[in-house]
Amino acid sequence: MDENLLTGTMKINEKNHLEIGGVDCVDLAEKYGTPVYIYDTAYIKTKTRAFKAAFAKRKVAAQVAYASKAFSCLAIYQLMAQEKMSLDVVSGGELYTAIQADYPSEKIHFHGNNKSDDELIAGLDYHVGCFVVDNFHELYRLDELTAERKQKTNILIRVTPGVEAHTHDYISTGQNDSKFGFDLENGQAEAAVKQAVNMPFIEVIGLHSHIGSQIFETQGFNLAIDKVLTQAAKWKSALNFDLKVLNVGGGFGIRYTSEDKPLPIETYIHTIIDEVEMLTENLNLDMPEIWIEPGRSLVGDAGITLYQTGSQKSIPDVRNYLAIDGGMSDNIRPALYNAKYTGVFANRVNDQIDELYSIAGKCCESGDMLIWNLPLPKVQSKDILAVFSTGAYGYAMASNYNRIPRPPVVFVEGGSEFLAIERESYRDLMRLERSLI
Repeated sequence: MDENLLTGTMKINEKNHLEIGGVDCVDLAEKYGTPVYIYDTAYIKTKTRAFKAAFAKRKVAAQVAYASKAFSCLAIYQLMAQEKMSLDVVSGGELYTAIQADYPSEKIHFHGNNKSDDELIAGLDYHVGCFVVDNFHELYRLDELTAERKQKTNILIRVTPGVEAHTHDYISTGQNDSKFGFDLENGQAEAAVKQAVNMPFIEVIGLHSHIGSQIFETQGFNLAIDKVLTQAAKWKSALNFDLKVLNVGGGFGIRYTSEDKPLPIETYIHTIIDEVEMLTENLNLDMPEIWIEPGRSLVGDAGITLYQTGSQKSIPDVRNYLAIDGGMSDNIRPALYNAKYTGVFANRVNDQIDELYSIAGKCCESGDMLIWNLPLPKVQSKDILAVFSTGAYGYAMASNYNRIPRPPVVFVEGGSEFLAIERESYRDLMRLERSLI
């Protein structure tokens, strides 16, 4: 197998089994059943510390916020709080989970392009560190609510800088034609800043932009920073706007397959710092605090999913289909935007490769295909397929399509395991239902 796939604490043990966090994946599959999501929490901690260390090395004031839409649950929030991370939430549900985790309120950044009144009030009640304001509707409601409550709150104005990352259309968010943010080029962002700085209970602490996901270069960040800071310099004198925080978003890429070439964390961060330092000096701006929002890059390749193999269908000279006991109900990304994954048999990792298998999910959809043309040993009964880099947007986007219960989530570290989320039961599926008769 390609040993570059083995991230964090993953290794092949003396039984020829895949091991993660010091625990044999075959044992995990036997104990918790399949499908099951496994997270290498030591590797997550390594990643969080690497992001923070990159800023500390340059002695730059910063916040590293976990973009929790990648994977949110009580235990991961508690882990991020232990690591003294800030937290990016995008809904009332994520905020509620953060509150249950007793997350420090001043470290929470509340995102979202259509926050309801209930969500805004919940954020104000919990005194979140800031709202990332996405549109005029939200800005006006925050103005009204804070005035009614006589409560100060911090905001970042989210802008779309007109920079597109080299990524799939569905996960690009920095271009002009986007549902997110105030447009820089047509004057919306300037109008928002002009109004917000005069709102009595609103403190505009900075600007936010996000250019996309799975980014493997730094040019896009530099272009966006250039555009945002150039405008901030104009607004400094024209609007009496003081840029204290520049949030450049996230989108740092990870390796799903051998085609992906992510940069080292330090390369991303130091390039961003270089650009901000150079431009603030040239534009006569004070150096702002730099905020970033890694999500996938913290948890994505720290997670794997284990499945058990089932039925097969061979079409001579066409394809060998191999079905697993999960699929688009636990990983919608291949069906949603043709995301690529790879994997191995966790119970016999280095056996000789004999066949190409296309890994089919069990949902009643022709499009429920997890991996096309995966080289594997000739399948045996009930092999354990480990699919790599499923830690982001696997459980977060899981569904009960075809009435399939969602899998459990297990954290592993140092030879120990922790059941972070239990497997749903059929009873759980019907918990909110009421009988017609």
